[in-house]
Amino acid sequence: MRYPASEKLEIIRLVEQSHLSAKRTLETLGIPRSTFNRWYDRFLDGGVAALEDRKPHPGSVWIRIPDEIRQQIVDFALERPDLSPRELAVAFTDTKGYFVSESSVYRLLKVHDLITSPAFVVIKAADEFKDKTTAPNQLWQTDFTYLKVLGWGWFYLSTILDDFSRYIIAWKLCTTMKAGDVTHTLELALQTSGCGSAKARQRPRLLSDNGPCYIASDLALWLEGQNMEHTRGAPNHPQTQGKIERWHQTLKNRILLENYFLPGDLKHQIEAFVDHYNHRRYHESLGNLTPADVYFGRGQDILKQREKIKQDTIRKRRLHDRKAAA
Repeated sequence: MRYPASEKLEIIRLVEQSHLSAKRTLETLGIPRSTFNRWYDRFLDGGVAALEDRKPHPGSVWIRIPDEIRQQIVDFALERPDLSPRELAVAFTDTKGYFVSESSVYRLLKVHDLITSPAFVVIKAADEFKDKTTAPNQLWQTDFTYLKVLGWGWFYLSTILDDFSRYIIAWKLCTTMKAGDVTHTLELALQTSGCGSAKARQRPRLLSDNGPCYIASDLALWLEGQNMEHTRGAPNHPQTQGKIERWHQTLKNRILLENYFLPGDLKHQIEAFVDHYNHRRYHESLGNLTPADVYFGRGQDILKQREKIKQDTIRKRRLHDRKAAA
């Protein structure tokens, strides 16, 4: 319970004038002896004004990022303007071996006016897939998206995405959206992943929408020959394929910032972005790991290393604060 200065003064006078001992008087009033002694010392030193409540303030903020590290973060952000504060925090921790949190990076960049508004609105799926995968190559999502080359017309990107890791296993830029385009992309995926070898114990299950190429009998026969199951999402419910839909949005937000006049230029940009997405882009839903980290099974080792860096950083900040205080 907090007492105003006037009540503290009244309690002091009661103790001074009481015929009982100070201990007995304080026990009757329900005031701890240590609290009263603190009040009394302050009263003797500064009078009634010293009895006013003092606003708490830390004597030292050891958690503060040192100035030289703060400048390194700003320089790092200027070198990587494409990264968000979350991605900058993870990338700085991984490359510099010094832990910084997303909130710290955001506040620092805000002070330097380096925070920009997002270029697009993130749309999240309303529902999750019912049976979640627990390992890579259990379920592959596939779909087409439209991309235009000026003077050539529309091209169609067919992609195979691993549901567990969001890793882009294979892709093909097509001029049509036929069952043959789907099977060709799947052949690339089986070859790349190793799931097409005779030693593969289990083939991935395929998830798609109900487009004409995915309900074609040619595709059904090919999948049967490959011993692959095929699941299709409910009509008018794109959330079922939410991960590959989100991939399409991420891809287009990046590569459609410029126009393309040759199919080869578009293909080159897709190839570069797939490499960036798989191996360098930190994915928030994957614990700020890249899809390749999860797909190839090195994610847990990276997370353990980050935790070690975090603990080492905290210890260094404490030592830095103690040296400064000394």
